[in-house]
Amino acid sequence: MSEEIIQVKPIAHMRSVFSEKFGIPRQSGLVESLRSEIVMEPEYRNPDAFRGIEGFSHLWLIWQFSANVRDTWSPTVRPPRLGGNERKGVFATRSPFRPNGLGLSCVKLLGLRQDEKLGPVLTVAGADLMDGTPILDIKPYHPGADVHPEATGGFTTEHADYRLEVCIPEEWRRKIPEEMQEALTGVLAEDPRPAYHSDPERVYGMSFAGLTVRFRVDGRKLTVCEVKSV
Repeated sequence: MSEEIIQVKPIAHMRSVFSEKFGIPRQSGLVESLRSEIVMEPEYRNPDAFRGIEGFSHLWLIWQFSANVRDTWSPTVRPPRLGGNERKGVFATRSPFRPNGLGLSCVKLLGLRQDEKLGPVLTVAGADLMDGTPILDIKPYHPGADVHPEATGGFTTEHADYRLEVCIPEEWRRKIPEEMQEALTGVLAEDPRPAYHSDPERVYGMSFAGLTVRFRVDGRKLTVCEVKSV
């Protein structure tokens, strides 16, 4: 069989609070208080393409791991939640290091607005995409077909309930816009660190909505130790 060439190009790009990979939730829907916008490319700004979308509560996004593009791939990867020292098959994980580098996320649709310059703009909640991520397709979530109550989660269920207690001292909380505080707390509670890091004295830093947030983790408690504007 001759090799088939499939051409795919972005239809939109994500606008989110994450300017880098570190800190992004490992799955969509984990932090629903996160707000993002989907901005369409000029040729896809026809309002007719969105007719009827307001009737759906959630959407599927198909996108590219643009920050992890590489020419090679490995059949096994080290899932962070397993400590980074246990290998699983790449097709048994949602690792970004895949043969085709495609991501799949389910997000909550909050609204559709018509921007004078950008055309139709979708506002969504719970996305796990970096700012500028190319989106290849948008599809409606069908509750009758996409929900499977009997589904099992394999090795992911072992750490499904893992969350950190987050402490943000008042001096640093005042530097965080009030409308961003819940989302940041949710992101930190998911523990952005690699799972094999456990030094309570180590200070980590992440970018979030134009801020640099530094924190330490001791056991199951995360304490923010600095917040400053980028």
